[in-house]
Amino acid sequence: PPDPASLPRPDDRTDARAARIAAVWALALWLAPVAALLVLAPGSVFTQIAVFFSKLAVLTFGGAYAVLAWVAQEAAGPLAWLTPAEMLDGLGMAETTPGPLIMVLQFVGFLAALREAGWDNPLWAATLGGLLATWVTFAPCFAWIFLGAPYMERLRANARLAGALRAVTAAVVGVILNLGLWFALHLIWRQTRLLQAGPLQVELPVWSSLDPAAAGLSALALLAALRFRAGMGTLLAGAALAGIALHLGGLTAA
Repeated sequence: PPDPASLPRPDDRTDARAARIAAVWALALWLAPVAALLVLAPGSVFTQIAVFFSKLAVLTFGGAYAVLAWVAQEAAGPLAWLTPAEMLDGLGMAETTPGPLIMVLQFVGFLAALREAGWDNPLWAATLGGLLATWVTFAPCFAWIFLGAPYMERLRANARLAGALRAVTAAVVGVILNLGLWFALHLIWRQTRLLQAGPLQVELPVWSSLDPAAAGLSALALLAALRFRAGMGTLLAGAALAGIALHLGGLTAA
């Protein structure tokens, strides 16, 4: 990597411009709506959506699947906005198009407001919930981009920061593994139970609730991917057709 001392330093005007742009995005376009909701509707589901997804935007690293691990376990857990099966539906829907993270977050916000807002027209509430979840998640991202852009080359050349980012990357792999296990747990078993010991908790399957069709189809998909090296298109098409056949045969409910 280049020597950080040899890279051009942003001047004062660049610093001021980056700070102004970040302030616009962070304060006016992101924090102001969240603050307004906290003041005007502190107990509403819209405030919960704004606060939850704002924390998500600030505290998560590592891409879409690192974010989805937190969303899945909170939205389908303590917040009870949707069920684990519905979270799987949302992920499946989103993976059919580019930009899956946006669609999943919209889906979660949509269902949360649909069920919790208490409006006479729940569809309007749900639409607003989906838009709000998307906005408060992605508006702060532009603040970080504009704020960090003038300094990016110097940051990339910083050896200590590079080491920290490698550690973050390793942690993200574990987060994504956790997400995969969470989805597999709720796909293959119809019921789970929470085992807690002090601050630690783990979700375990209820073994008698095993879904044989889902377990068998998952095993076949793993075999096709790992043993026979099936391509992504072939694997998805085969799994979809097998799932439809199982459903038409009455062997699975979904």
